[in-house]
Amino acid sequence: MAQLKHAQRQTVRNSELSVETRLNNLLNRLTLDEKFKLLAGTRFFRTHSIKRLGIKPFKMTDGPLGVSMHSTFGRKNTRFPGGICLAASFNRQLANEFGVAVGKEVRATGRSAILAPGININRSPLNGRTFEYFSEDPYLTKEIAIPYVQGVQSQRIAACVKHYVANNQETNRFTVSAEIDPRTLHEIYLRAFMEVIKESDPWLLMTSYNKVNGQYLFANKTLLRDLLWDKWGFNGFIISDWWSFSRSEPPVSTEDCIKAGMSLEMPKANKFHPKLLQSAYSDGKFSEDDLNAVVKRLLRVMILVGLFDDKKNLPPGKRNTPDHQNLARKMAEEGMVLLKNRKNILPLNIKEVSTLAVLGPNREKKFGKWLYGGSSAVKPPYEITPLKGLKSRGVQIISDPSKADFVIIFAGLNHDSTKSLARDSRDEKVATGNDSEGIDRIQLELPQYQVNLINQTVQENPNTIVVLLNGSPVAMDGWLENVPAVIEAWYPGMEGGHAIANVLFGDINPSGKLPLTFPKKISDSPAHKSIQTFPGVDLKVKYAEGIYVGYRHFDKANIEPLFPFGFGLSYSSFKYDNLQLSTNKISTNENLIVSVDITNTGNFSGSEVVQAYFHNECSVDRPVKELVGFEKVFLTPDESKTVDLKLKPNNLTFYDPQEQTWRIEPGMFNLFIGNSSHNVLLEDKFEYI
Repeated sequence: MAQLKHAQRQTVRNSELSVETRLNNLLNRLTLDEKFKLLAGTRFFRTHSIKRLGIKPFKMTDGPLGVSMHSTFGRKNTRFPGGICLAASFNRQLANEFGVAVGKEVRATGRSAILAPGININRSPLNGRTFEYFSEDPYLTKEIAIPYVQGVQSQRIAACVKHYVANNQETNRFTVSAEIDPRTLHEIYLRAFMEVIKESDPWLLMTSYNKVNGQYLFANKTLLRDLLWDKWGFNGFIISDWWSFSRSEPPVSTEDCIKAGMSLEMPKANKFHPKLLQSAYSDGKFSEDDLNAVVKRLLRVMILVGLFDDKKNLPPGKRNTPDHQNLARKMAEEGMVLLKNRKNILPLNIKEVSTLAVLGPNREKKFGKWLYGGSSAVKPPYEITPLKGLKSRGVQIISDPSKADFVIIFAGLNHDSTKSLARDSRDEKVATGNDSEGIDRIQLELPQYQVNLINQTVQENPNTIVVLLNGSPVAMDGWLENVPAVIEAWYPGMEGGHAIANVLFGDINPSGKLPLTFPKKISDSPAHKSIQTFPGVDLKVKYAEGIYVGYRHFDKANIEPLFPFGFGLSYSSFKYDNLQLSTNKISTNENLIVSVDITNTGNFSGSEVVQAYFHNECSVDRPVKELVGFEKVFLTPDESKTVDLKLKPNNLTFYDPQEQTWRIEPGMFNLFIGNSSHNVLLEDKFEYI
């Protein structure tokens, strides 16, 4: 008997055997009580162990800005820029490099999974977690998320896509119901999840707190088991957000969560308490097949991440390395968006700048603090503030803006959800703007004391440049017209100060593009037409705008945004020419290759993001433009390159709620090539047959 048990244990440890062979061997040896035990977490970020079978705890860490301190026993780790900054880079390769680096840091902390990426669509500019997410556009979201997931899992660390689905506000997030029609749900809010699952095979998926059309996701068999498992082919396991089972109102049942496909309740047992599981099972409310289906998925991921393998055969973990810190700086540099540059005041010539005045509430702000911003908080071993980054360039910093050659004001928002009031230098109380889990912003505008500071300073010195540190759009009426230059730096991570200095002084030519629309005023945003559409009435929020989210809405309603989706200036200029299509007719499974010549006509080397949009007239209402492709190209002055964009038919589809499928109708498609959703430079047409 002892020899048999030893042989069985060796089977699951034998990495030369198939995952399914190892998995079935392990599942068959689990008792009913052991299966129940595996379905709930313990100690916040880990599962129970089963020592009898050599099953170690499956340990996780929060993300997505890096490896969080609060989930790794207080470890300091590389703090990368926010997800919105990564998306602004429009750089798939950079997303993959970020994923690889995060995977290494996770393994170095002894964890097996990162609770990232967050791929919820940015519906409202006031959402407290916009800084974590990627975009208002499903295509851009999935194009950044796919290489990230692939990078993380190349290190045999599980990536966890979240929060499934329609977690688009923090207000009443535990109980609010997102009321969404089927086409909008699939076409806008589910689409990125579908594409990421199909193309990158993430090993974890986290359900959101909120309801969708009156039903909690973690008890929604239609959206989990039927859609995720059966239609999309999701092979990983589904995990709850922390305490979501216990916060549900009205309460969900144990059996509904099992039958829906939930594999793990975190951080501890509530609906998946062994006594409740045993009772529901004994009463026939779920079967052993139902139980095995969810346990098997958890065990599969345990095998995939190497919990049963010899550590020497696993990728080595590394954290806080110079390579990771350099990557954090590179991400910040590529994600920065130059919003305004009147008379080319930027870049600053360091040889001609004797003095700088550096002002604003974010000039010395450190964002890497314990739980600062919520679960995404990462505390790094050091953090280069904007002031420190500028000082490192050897420029004299003075306090009087009227006597400085140039003034840099570091304005924006912060992560401090514990405070609703702040004080400026005159002790005047002002409402602050926060980007943080658990709380939505109360206004689109910057705090008034910052607006006053900008306008007062520019009167004293017209060479005043504003650098914004924030994770979501801000209104700029009343001050944008007064300043010559504005840079959107987002939350730039631990190397942010160096990255900002590099961009200001021209060592780096900014190439970021806005991954979401900046509205002039909050009422221009489609989510803010009434209290019913945000934050909701009677715990229901109506997604009345339908598929017209972000730039889709601004185009359809002919509303001029403050800055459009895809917008971003450069220190250089680029010429678009010679648009060519590989064919003028395509059909199912036939890609269209779009080629365009790009020439750097300026004096600085730099990168341009070539963007492709389409419009299709068919039997359903479709947006004026939809992003369908992009490529980032680096060019030296006077250099030309031909850029190829691959347009796939599945990205041209719309969701048919009657047939419950994705469709393309035969007909003509208008193709638009430009450098933002508003600036079309070349056009053509092709036919789908």
